[in-house]
Formats: sequence, structure tokens, C-alpha cells
Amino acid sequence: MSDTLFLNKAPSTPSSAAATTTAAGPVTLPPELLADASRRLGWLGLIYACTYALAYWGPHIVARLSEPEHTYGAVQNWAAVASIACGLAVFVVARRASMPPQRLLDLGLVFAVVASFGISIAEFSQGFLAQPQGMGRYLGVPWECVWIILFPLIAPNTPNKILVASLGSASTAPLTLFVVRQVGGVELNAPLTMIVPYFLFSVYICAALAYVMSRVILRYGMRLKTAREVGSYELVRQIGSGGMGEVWVARHRMLARPAAIKLIRPELLGVDERSRRLASRRFEREAQATAALGSTHTIDLYDFGVADDGAFYYAMELLDGVTLEALVKRFGPVGPARAVYLLRQACHSLDEAHAHGLTHRDIKPANIFTCRLGPDYDFVKVLDFGLVKLSSDLREATDLTAEGITAGTPAYMAPEMALGREVDGRADIYALGCVANWLLTGRPVFDADTPMATILKHVQDTPEPPSRRTELPIPPALESVVLCCLAKDPNNRPQTASELSLRLQASLGGDPWTAYDAREWWERHKPSGPTRPDVGLRAAPASSPTR
Repeated sequence: MSDTLFLNKAPSTPSSAAATTTAAGPVTLPPELLADASRRLGWLGLIYACTYALAYWGPHIVARLSEPEHTYGAVQNWAAVASIACGLAVFVVARRASMPPQRLLDLGLVFAVVASFGISIAEFSQGFLAQPQGMGRYLGVPWECVWIILFPLIAPNTPNKILVASLGSASTAPLTLFVVRQVGGVELNAPLTMIVPYFLFSVYICAALAYVMSRVILRYGMRLKTAREVGSYELVRQIGSGGMGEVWVARHRMLARPAAIKLIRPELLGVDERSRRLASRRFEREAQATAALGSTHTIDLYDFGVADDGAFYYAMELLDGVTLEALVKRFGPVGPARAVYLLRQACHSLDEAHAHGLTHRDIKPANIFTCRLGPDYDFVKVLDFGLVKLSSDLREATDLTAEGITAGTPAYMAPEMALGREVDGRADIYALGCVANWLLTGRPVFDADTPMATILKHVQDTPEPPSRRTELPIPPALESVVLCCLAKDPNNRPQTASELSLRLQASLGGDPWTAYDAREWWERHKPSGPTRPDVGLRAAPASSPTR
């Protein structure tokens, strides 16, 4: 069974684009890791502020309740307030600032050192040991160690930057002791022979470990980036997955043009060599068939091939819009004028395909995309020619689809397809009649409990006129065209997509849907974009048909 692709808008140039690796620039983490790290940095600032507040003010509040005469140290208090404010500021900046992730992470390194100073002042502002009798006792690990180790794990950066920040963080404790002794006259209560080894074998060792961890994280990130390089494209983020593959937002490494990559991993092609070979040929045929079409209403194919790891891929234009399936589910049935406007564009794509001897065989609302394309609104693109059949080689095309089943989607399957007979472009016209019924009523032509029952209804039952299934007025002439498309006998349907387009145009009794109407609707409803990403790759297992 074919998997069906439908795409929606994704950011064409991620904000982290400036941090990508270039041949002449420095090596950095991949953009998606940078973006995640910059978000985590904000939460790290919030956690630091909350933890510091609880750890510092909690004991003082308890001591004040038990001993009203208890006083707070002014230096420690101001350091605590500054540290908490700094953590909260990092949280706010990470959540609301529009700076690139790499710059935000570099700013986070400054926060790492400042936060260590806050910890060191709370820990060592009264000397190395508060009580001389503690000399010779193991002091435990300073809290700066936890911070130095934790920071590069949550907010990674390049190893050299992490090393500088970690050494700076490790030096805050010795520097605090030096300042309180020189400026405040505080006794250290311990000899240097004890202080120096203590810090060398605690905070400075942790700084070295942080550097090693940052190298490991960078190496992992670069392996991930290499694995996400497909042909001339770099995979940015996955926007869909299914039983037969994945769809990614990608960008060309040399051009600014974004793309959608349909990627079939080798392990997903089949359990044996023959299955993998047939699946690979099937997707290659889909790419070749789509690339051969020049209709503006057929999705543009940029490139296809085999990646270094054996995955088959092809790159397509990245669309901004919704499928007809999502359109009706979200906004309800469309008016007759708009339905005709959308259907005639699909006819434009299919008419060229049929002229080239290609039958789509999986026309359905999920495979017809309406989008904004430049200044045009409600611009239709026909997707997923994965089940396309070449009339010049029917046997090979049949072999390249799933074995032992009828390929297609039951709710939109022509009777001749369901019966396993030879099909041509008129099967697509039947499916387009089903799409018209969906647009006008918001319901499939036949409702059934199982896919097989749905198929039987398409073979045996007479479809109910769309006007009886909706409260919206449908012109009788348009209804007649739709029912004509749904004829059981292909000879009783419109014989070509261009004929269907002309009959649809002539069926309207009122004002047609115009480009102005389309623009006004899109500006009012804004169906695409981050508010509701109707994005995905739908797939059916090869053993059963899908609805």
C-alpha cells in the first residue's frame, strides 16, 4: 500500500541557520541541537534561581524563627539576590529574546561563571572553614562541582568555550577566598597546603571533565549532522513519519531554497533483498513520474537519488497550506463555487498525467493540497504519485505495488480498481468525484465499518446525491457532474480530466470563486502556519488497504 505525503509550512530559514557548519567557518553543533540547548538554557536559569533561593534563604528563615536575634550577612544577602535575579533574567531572555541560539548559548557561558560566583560567595565568604577545629576533616565536594558538570550537559557549546567557562567557574571559589581575606580580613582557617589540593582535586578536575564531555557532545552532534546530510540537502527537522518512510524539512547546502525531503530508510524497504529492490524501484518510479510532469498544479520535484547510507530520497517544494482533507475537517464543507475552483486545478494536473499515460490511482483529499504560492491563494498541488501506473508497462507497475492486494484508498477507489481490472485515467476521475463529494458534504461517498465493506459499496451501491447529505445548496448541474464521475461503468464518466474541468465550469449557476475571494478567505482564516500544522506522512502497511 502506498504511503501518502502531505506537507505544510515550516520555517524556511531557522533562526539557528547562522550557527551551521560551513567549509570556512568554525565547527559548531548542528542547528537543531543548538535550538534545543538554547531553550534548555532558559530552564536551567530558572532552576538555578529557585534552587539558590531555597538553599540560601530557607536555612536563614528557619534560623530566624528559632532565634529572633539571628542576623544575615549583608554581602551574602546581596550576592543571593543578585544570583537569583541573574538566573531569572537568563530564563526571560531565553524565552523571549530573538537572538540566534549560538549567541544565546555564548551569553549563557557568562551566566555560568557569574552563577558560580554566587555559589562561591555563599560557601566561602566566611573563610575556607568556619570553625578551626574542622581542619583535617574531609570537606566534601563544593557545590561548584555540580554546576560545572551540569552546565555543559544542559547547555552545550564548543569544547574550547566550555573549557574557558569551566575554568572561570572553578576559579570563583579560590578568588572568593582571596577577596574576603584581602578586603574583608577574614581568616582562612586552613593552610594553603590544604586549600590548593582541595580545589585542584575538586573544581578543577570537574572543569577538565566538562571539557571532555563537551567534546563527546560535539562529536555526537557532528555524527548526527553527517547522518542528516542527504545528497545536496541538510535535513533540518522531521515533520512526519509512517510505515514506509519519513518526511523532513531540509535546506540546500548552497542555495537558500527550502525543501521537503521524502526519505525511505534501507531497513524500511523490506525484510528481504527482493522486497527492498521492488520498494526502491517503486519510489524511484514515483520520483521519475512526478519529475516528468510540468503542470503548475503538480508538486515540483527538485532532486532524487540514494543517500550514502542506502536510503532512497527525493526533494520536493515545501508548501504552505493544508490538504483538502484537513480543510474540510477544520472549516466544514466548502461552497460549490470554491469546490469547482479547487477541482478544476486538480484536473489540470491529472490531464497532463493522463496524456503521458500515467494514472495516479490514489486521488483523495489527503493528496490534494491547497496553499499560498507567491501571490496566489487556494493554489492546488496534487501530491504523491506513489501508486502511479504506467499504461505502457502495466505488469511492472503492478509488481511494484504491494503484492496480493488492490492498491489505493478504499473510500476513493474506483470499482474497476476494487475488482482488479485494468485501470486508466477514468479511475482518477471517479476518485475526483469522491473528492468533490467530500468538499461539498464533508462526508465520504460511502460510510462503512471496515475497508472491505467500503470497497464493496463502491462496487455495488448507488451513491446518494450530495444535496441529500448536506444543508448547503448545491446546483443541480454540479450535482449531476459529480454523480456522473461516480458512475460504475468508466464509459459513463467524463472521459478526460479536461472534459471534467469544462463540465465543472459550466455547472455553476452563480458567481464563480475568484482569486480575490481566495485571498480574502486565507487572510481571514489563516489555515496554515504554526497555529495548526497539518503535517505528516501517512502510511499503510503493505498487508492491508487503508481508508
